[in-house]
Amino acid sequence: MSAIEINFDGIIGPSHNYAGLSLGNLASARNAGAVSQPRAAALQGIEKMRGNIRLGLRQGIFLPQWRPDSAWLARLGVDVGSADPHIRAAAMSASSMWAANAATVSPASDTSDGRTHLTVANLVTMPHRSHEWPQTLAQLRVAFSDERAFAVHGPVPAPFGDEGAANHMRLSPAHDRAGVEVFVYGRSGGAFPARQHVEASKAIARIHGLDPARTLFAQQSEEAIAAGAFHNDVVAVANEHVLFAHEQAFADKDRFYADLRAALPAVEIVEVPASAVSLSDAIASYLFNAQLVTLPDGAGMALILPTEAQQVPAVWRWLEGMIAGNGPIRRLVPVDVRQSMANGGGPACLRLRVVADPADIDPRFLVDEARLDGIARIVADYWPERIAPDDLSDTRLIAQIEQSWLTLVDHLQLSGDLSI
Repeated sequence: MSAIEINFDGIIGPSHNYAGLSLGNLASARNAGAVSQPRAAALQGIEKMRGNIRLGLRQGIFLPQWRPDSAWLARLGVDVGSADPHIRAAAMSASSMWAANAATVSPASDTSDGRTHLTVANLVTMPHRSHEWPQTLAQLRVAFSDERAFAVHGPVPAPFGDEGAANHMRLSPAHDRAGVEVFVYGRSGGAFPARQHVEASKAIARIHGLDPARTLFAQQSEEAIAAGAFHNDVVAVANEHVLFAHEQAFADKDRFYADLRAALPAVEIVEVPASAVSLSDAIASYLFNAQLVTLPDGAGMALILPTEAQQVPAVWRWLEGMIAGNGPIRRLVPVDVRQSMANGGGPACLRLRVVADPADIDPRFLVDEARLDGIARIVADYWPERIAPDDLSDTRLIAQIEQSWLTLVDHLQLSGDLSI
């Protein structure tokens, strides 16, 4: 089989909670201290994956990480019982579910050695995410272990923050054709941190062996970051020859668009004007934190977006007008991922896109509906129903979270490959 796009979704972990740890993520801050529903969250994510499969898309998974992260706590000289509440919450975070932050991926058709390259994100800007990369890297090295087809790289060193594919877009005539890779970085975000450093982006482009003529670096606008677009994928998304973006997504939009058109003359830019949809409405609805996908059999492209987009009149009105036209995006597919959205992650946050031959990937990381049925049964039987903030120190809850992870990993026959 030739290379195709596969979406790898993070299974939402049993420690999913609302601790409000992510500065600049408005939904995370707004829901800090609320009661989470890990079981419902994971089942919502599984249903989104089912929907993708029914659209004819290939689907993969990444596992939740072991929580609490006792190794990280030990390096801080504490354990989960003695840690201060904010440190305990960081050690319990289930934010690895947002697989868009797992790594940056360059397909074999773009790289100098003809292999697909993946660089695990360091996530150093936020303490609760900074300790994810070792477990993420371990999964990447199992899933993409065929060194004839893949090169898996460790993280860019600190202090250059790298947040993975959430700040990376790829445009091409088709998924398996050579494309243009766009790295979006930040310099300032007002009161909020700019999380993607330009030096991290440049390093990844070099490590992946990308052609400089087909590699662009674009600055995210300060207005977008200050409005709550902590990652570029909150204000822009690309698929094959289409860029779908808010008018205020980029600092120097005209130059970026000109460079993109020069590198890929066939590019089609679908821009949502600020006069129709404000930045605040775009961010509240996660209009752009959607999966823009190519449907099989020449049916055009679909936008898999959160149901919250239907609840913002200006957003839904603009979307309905768009698909009534003759543009490349022909279908809207709302999905319910409310538990993830309440913590600041929409459909695009939950997935990492990898263009590769499925035969080269460890089959334990690829799923169909039958495999999702088995995962859903474990979630229903083992995941906590709810977690309140004060529960994070409860030894019974911690034991349940640990047993949930062990049961899932054993079910997927990965217990011998993923250490804790």
